[in-house]
Amino acid sequence: MNFLKLPNLLFTTFSFLIFCNPIFSQKLDPEGRDFFKPDHIIKSEITNKEYFIHMSFPKNYSIQDSITYPVLYVLDGKSTFGYFESSYIDSEKIEDVILVGISHKVNGVESKINRFNDYTPYRDTITDKRIEKKFDVEKGTIKTGGAVKFLECLKKEIIPFIEKHYKTNSDRGISGHSLGGLFTAYCFLNSENYFIRFGINSPSFQLNEEIFLEPAIVKFTNNKTWNIEPTKVFISTGENESPMMVSNMIKFSLYLKKSNYENIDMNWKIYRNESHTSVIPFSLNGTLINLYGK
Repeated sequence: MNFLKLPNLLFTTFSFLIFCNPIFSQKLDPEGRDFFKPDHIIKSEITNKEYFIHMSFPKNYSIQDSITYPVLYVLDGKSTFGYFESSYIDSEKIEDVILVGISHKVNGVESKINRFNDYTPYRDTITDKRIEKKFDVEKGTIKTGGAVKFLECLKKEIIPFIEKHYKTNSDRGISGHSLGGLFTAYCFLNSENYFIRFGINSPSFQLNEEIFLEPAIVKFTNNKTWNIEPTKVFISTGENESPMMVSNMIKFSLYLKKSNYENIDMNWKIYRNESHTSVIPFSLNGTLINLYGK
């Protein structure tokens, strides 16, 4: 071997390792963003839908260092991103975390149609017909049961995009409200350690009660152990939401708490005097404090 060439070889090898390492690879700089516009629009080949991405970063986030951060993916981000950096969020009580809001690009009834498809674990034709009548849309417009595809979209398209362009680590969380809460609960039971923090807020368990909620309770009752990574779960609802929503949330929470899984840190809360809509900022703050509290 020609030892005179060794320094050049070492330099080339070292440079290759640096630029192939995601920590050192080029990342997008959040400076100069327009807070009121989406940071990205992602077209999914899996769901054939387009998604808005709204982001919020820790105060000291910089592309000049090698610090990486956990990420909380928040469903319906178009309607919740305004709370990310508002007075509702007690940032002094939580660790540094990147917030990523995910929502459908379309608005109005189209957005609602997409939510019922993406966020529901199983097909429910009774719900399909009832919602079609409520929205006054054509028969066959509402198709529940697309959660499998949407979870695949998150794991193969949206989250890899975020992890490629921003300084993230493998500590992933997901949070949702209403139908988003149902989807988050579905992820809790089915994402196999891909997420390790879950904010299940005002979950619409009544839509898939017999084919999702009841089997979940059977699982909590019969399985004395659960072989998953250390996981944090926060579950909430507003006191003035529908009696069925409140009772189902309590049922899910009590059975999970009673299972006493040693690797699951679980808390739940009912927000006094809050409705299905007014509870949103409080449940988001509760999610952050319980999942990322200092």
